[in-house]
Amino acid sequence: MNHKQKKMLARILVTAALLISLHFLPVTGWLRFGCYMVPYLVIGYDILRKAARGVRNRQVFDENFLMAVATVGAIALALYEGSGDYTEAVAVMLFYQVGEWFQSYAVGRSRRNISELMDIRPDYANVEQDGKLTRVDPDEVGIGTVIVVQPGEKVPIDGVVTQGSSALNTAALTGESLPRDVEAGDEVVSGCVNMTGVLKIRTTKEFGESTVSKILDLVENASSRKSRSEDFISRFARIYTPAVCGAALALAVLPPLVRLAVLDLPAGWETWVYRALTFLVASCPCALVISIPLSFFAGIGGASKAGVLVKGSNYLEALSQTKFVVFDKTGTLTQGVFQVSGIHHSRLEDEKLLEYAALAESASSHPISRSLQRAYGKELDRGRVAEIREIGGEGVTASVDGHPVAAGNGKLMDRLGIPYIPCHGVGTVIHMAIDGQYMGHILISDVVKPTAREAVRQLKAAGVRKTVMLTGDAKRVADQVAADLGVDEVHSQLLPADKVEKVEALLAAKQGREKLAFVGDGINDAPVLSRADIGIAMGALGSDAAIEAADVVLMDDDPLKIAKAIRISRKCLGIVYQNIVFAIGVKLACLVLVALGLAGMWLAIFADVGVMILAVLNAIRALFVKKL
Repeated sequence: MNHKQKKMLARILVTAALLISLHFLPVTGWLRFGCYMVPYLVIGYDILRKAARGVRNRQVFDENFLMAVATVGAIALALYEGSGDYTEAVAVMLFYQVGEWFQSYAVGRSRRNISELMDIRPDYANVEQDGKLTRVDPDEVGIGTVIVVQPGEKVPIDGVVTQGSSALNTAALTGESLPRDVEAGDEVVSGCVNMTGVLKIRTTKEFGESTVSKILDLVENASSRKSRSEDFISRFARIYTPAVCGAALALAVLPPLVRLAVLDLPAGWETWVYRALTFLVASCPCALVISIPLSFFAGIGGASKAGVLVKGSNYLEALSQTKFVVFDKTGTLTQGVFQVSGIHHSRLEDEKLLEYAALAESASSHPISRSLQRAYGKELDRGRVAEIREIGGEGVTASVDGHPVAAGNGKLMDRLGIPYIPCHGVGTVIHMAIDGQYMGHILISDVVKPTAREAVRQLKAAGVRKTVMLTGDAKRVADQVAADLGVDEVHSQLLPADKVEKVEALLAAKQGREKLAFVGDGINDAPVLSRADIGIAMGALGSDAAIEAADVVLMDDDPLKIAKAIRISRKCLGIVYQNIVFAIGVKLACLVLVALGLAGMWLAIFADVGVMILAVLNAIRALFVKKL
């Protein structure tokens, strides 16, 4: 509880105590009026001040104005009638402030929960100076500075490990508890927590450009992008408030005039003015104005807790209407890392064939060469290799331990006149020949992510009508991956401009309020991410391009998070619609009862505060997404 909330709670308790005491105090006349004005001003001075400021700024129609008019009017009626019954006016203001305090406490609690789950802002960075560690502000650390991160500390700035090895807890960024092992040469991003060893890191960015700063900026500014539901509430309040003020004025004036002029009865001004004041109290749209933005705020917080950053409530609402999901293949449904997936028809031991291939390719920096070296997994003695010749688009020839070795595709084998066995697997095939004899082939492919098939299944279970895969890969590779994953439609051999055209065609096929989401790596797919209704960046940990281009950023590369993001958005929108229907329904019922004289000021304020409290409690449910 912050200082402001504590102060308000003290005012509520003091007012309640004074009200109870005055009930037993035998005072009358102006002394009684003066005594009751003390608790009234203690509990209501800020409401009266805000109402006066609104009138002065020509922004009259808000809840402060309604409460001020209703309570001052009730006091004026008590003075006019000489009843000395000021309890109702003070009690109405008291209960309204109780509701406001509860709402403030609930919003503060929600904000604290979000702050805790996004508690990744580092307080300091350790810089080594004269053999000692000095704590400095992360903003003061320049690019290229070597910082030291000890066990239990947050990584303050993005960089590359220069010394040490450790496990990093990335839960605050990705929502996953599995630690990530790093060693010298690995890139690390700010916001992770160092768990075991001491790391020396050379910074590659300034603090303001680091991942942690961008994430915090995203979360803090998400509320500035309003959804259609929030815009509806704003428009509703602008029309509703003047309308109920006009209705209250009509209720105060028209029935007495009709009684006098038409029915020739006493006007009963006191009764109808009292009903009009009660009507104003009952009309406050607090539950709507407070709970709808809070629902979206809690939904965005719950999503960020699950490792899904949503840039605004408009995107959260759009996610709930997603019926088309279009995937880029590489780095989204596949790992984007080439690996040896098979060795076929080998006339040597598999390890020996890999050794010859890795040595022959040892001078190349091509991803295929690196995947061969990773698969071999041992230190290569390049002194064993000579006469390396790279043939563009075909492969390499070399001498390994004095033996002529050829490693490449079918074209290389044809060039050398060596018969080879075709491979029926999907991927890049490296045919191997040693001493002019065919020795088998090695299959290298982009490995499908282990959760990709389940991710597609969950999307369909979540109501997505069509899943589509777009890729620049060859048709045979693309068709095989799509069939394995259960994707509905696949388009292959596409350039970036072709992907935009395919998305345009899919957008034209939508119906009504259906939305299309494109899921890419956020670097090569920026044009498509921008064109889709919702751009979702996959595997975006530390990627500036992804954070800039996408509307939704998944802080790890797990495609299962897409379906979870849609379920979170639908839960949030469900809560929003529940609050709209509940608040407006109860409000209209109360207004009718008050206008007919079947409900008084007490019931009106109880209904108003009660609806607000229930709507706020319902809104906070959007924060809890663990079981979705």
